[in-house]
Amino acid sequence: MILTDSHTHIYYETDPDKLNALVDRALKNGISRMFLPNVDASSIPLVMETSAKFSANCFPMLGLHPCDVKENYQDELEEIRNAINQYKIFAIGEIGIDLYWDKSTLEIQKEAFRKQISWAKGLDLPIVIHCRDAFDEVYEILCEEKDELLKGIFHCFTGDLEQANKIIELGFYLGIGGVVTYKNAGLAEVVAQLKADNLVLETDSPYLTPVPFRGKPNESSYLVYVAQKVADLLQMSIEDVAYITTENSKKIFSV
Repeated sequence: MILTDSHTHIYYETDPDKLNALVDRALKNGISRMFLPNVDASSIPLVMETSAKFSANCFPMLGLHPCDVKENYQDELEEIRNAINQYKIFAIGEIGIDLYWDKSTLEIQKEAFRKQISWAKGLDLPIVIHCRDAFDEVYEILCEEKDELLKGIFHCFTGDLEQANKIIELGFYLGIGGVVTYKNAGLAEVVAQLKADNLVLETDSPYLTPVPFRGKPNESSYLVYVAQKVADLLQMSIEDVAYITTENSKKIFSV
């Protein structure tokens, strides 16, 4: 059984021994494919070094996280774009709009989002979208940008069924993580009405830890709990969920 963690910040662990242990635990649980999004220019070396060290299992993507779109965002984007020219990456991400922390930066978040979508199209890469309290704003831009080159993952999807179907209709996959295991989150009821063909799995480690480890730091090895929950909801075997979602990830990332 091969599981794919389509979104993990495993590189946040900078202690070599602890990082080795994190990767080893993931591999022992069948998670042999891990995709690493950066968040800003300063995180590029961590992503690239981790991906190089575990090149058979870790795959980098680069982008400017919407929470890091601040006054100097043009400089950040330039530095990230220069890195994209230097390295082999598999997606532009994570990018998008976040209005949970700061609504005052909405306009420059939109500008940064559009610019990075343009990069992705030019490089024939998928985008990995971060969206928090901003579904309408993100969806509007995706509809404007929709063409045969626009593709990717709506990371950490926690919306309702109507929103899920809107994203699927645009040709995107939904990234399902630990929230699906939370009793009162409402995501389980939505996922139960979807098809595995439209999903990829993720941890977003070290965040959003699934039950039974909720409250502790998340890690890629815990993806098995997400996979089992999705399997239960879709009345499938975990092996089938692993296979379908990994195949979906291969289509998206071309690896």
